[in-house]
Amino acid sequence: MVDFKRKEVKVSAQFDLDIIGLYTYGEEVFGAIAAKSLIADIYSRIWSLDQMYLLHVECRHLPTKDKRYRNIILGSYLIIYRITSDAIEVLRILHSHSSIKKIRTTRKITSKK
Repeated sequence: MVDFKRKEVKVSAQFDLDIIGLYTYGEEVFGAIAAKSLIADIYSRIWSLDQMYLLHVECRHLPTKDKRYRNIILGSYLIIYRITSDAIEVLRILHSHSSIKKIRTTRKITSKK
């Protein structure tokens, strides 16, 4: 088994806004229990990135030579994160039908300190 260097996981302020919007939408459409379950699943996947950040594929809308932008596909959502030398920065959670232009703006997002 290959050992990965453990990295700190950080989330952006934009991700926080996205998750609030997702919960609000989920609660209205599917109910509080389903919304809480989805949010719990999202956070479970995010916090496991500290060691498993290379497990997921490169985000095809944000290609780079070093494949630093990756995404987790969770149902109809993309969780986009960036691998840096010392941290994993979770940038956005977007519906998979979001415009490519909206997805590409993710490059400009910085994580919270």
